[in-house]
Amino acid sequence: MRALVLAPQPFFTPRGTPFSVYYRTLVMSQLGVEVDVLTYGEGEEIDLPGVRVIRIPHLPFLGPVRVGPSKTKIVLDVFMLIWTIALLARHRYDYVHAHEEAVFWCLPLQPLFGFKLAYDMHSSLPQQLVNFQFTRSRLLIGLFKRLEDAALRRSDAVITICPALRDYALAHGVDPQRHFLIENSIFEDVRLKRQADSPADAGAAPPPPAIGPGPRIVYTGTFEPYQGLDLLIHAFAQVHRSRPDAKLVLVGGTPQQVEQMRELARGCNLDGACVFTGRVSKPQARAHLESADVLVSPRRDGTNTPLKIYEQLASGKPLVATRIWSHTQVLDDRVCFLVDPTPQSMAQGLLDALNQPDRARELAQAARRLYETAYARSIYEQKMQQFLSLLKQEPR
Repeated sequence: MRALVLAPQPFFTPRGTPFSVYYRTLVMSQLGVEVDVLTYGEGEEIDLPGVRVIRIPHLPFLGPVRVGPSKTKIVLDVFMLIWTIALLARHRYDYVHAHEEAVFWCLPLQPLFGFKLAYDMHSSLPQQLVNFQFTRSRLLIGLFKRLEDAALRRSDAVITICPALRDYALAHGVDPQRHFLIENSIFEDVRLKRQADSPADAGAAPPPPAIGPGPRIVYTGTFEPYQGLDLLIHAFAQVHRSRPDAKLVLVGGTPQQVEQMRELARGCNLDGACVFTGRVSKPQARAHLESADVLVSPRRDGTNTPLKIYEQLASGKPLVATRIWSHTQVLDDRVCFLVDPTPQSMAQGLLDALNQPDRARELAQAARRLYETAYARSIYEQKMQQFLSLLKQEPR
């Protein structure tokens, strides 16, 4: 079976880029699919045996590709369309695996080239236009809505990554027999080509983070407003009055975002108690996670389950998370400290996690059991195998 994977994103950047396409491609290859990946020019070369990565030209003058819709992505997606047509004209693919907006240009190409189409839906694209404040044009948002609805109806298979997207897709025309809920729940280290070429350095673990004594509350992820870092810092200011030995470690963020949060921490008299690392590699982020006494996800809104939640479940560390739909699709009071998205409630949850070690240990153990029974690699592989089995069948 041969597949063309369309990944309109940098592939691969260890600092801050979603890992979902990498893991999807990795498992497809391990299940015997011959994979070509078409992606942006930005990114490091990765070591994926049996996978051919094809890149459109890298255009540095456009700047780095940001998360969410942007004018930069519009330009790059024009090149993606041209390269897609060229590959389809030269090769016979059993199916095209389109991530996000790539499905839009696959719809008119499908009858011309006769491939089966799989839509890997990581978000609702019309909602992204609104959530990232890209446009207020009803015309543009309506166009994306019509394209998305057509993709959901016409694709031979649709993958969603969380129950909220599953429900959305089923409500907008997806045949349940063609739908697969496959969470982005695996998080193995990504092996870069330069590591494969220098095996002596590939296995070197990053040094332990030098933070200083005291219990560590660790956040890892982006610093976008919806992540609620301002809420977390205000909550930690209350925690710090009761537990001055505690440290808050915030991993991620652009230099500008880090400076904004650092200024907020200064205003809360948290100099020395808040540690900002900026963006780090995945192994470094994992080292911070492993050094934590408490993990935290302060997200204030959203519907998609963050990828990091699965790693936090598997970590064996107690987790404090906001009681919002983005989290509660996976989390409940049996596996973590759920709190309201307010500084007062979050502060109490963090204090409970620090001051109630027996309860924290019980919740962390229950979280790990949940991961192993519902989201582990073996579960992921089973779901991918079912998805591929559908595409091997005769056309519907």
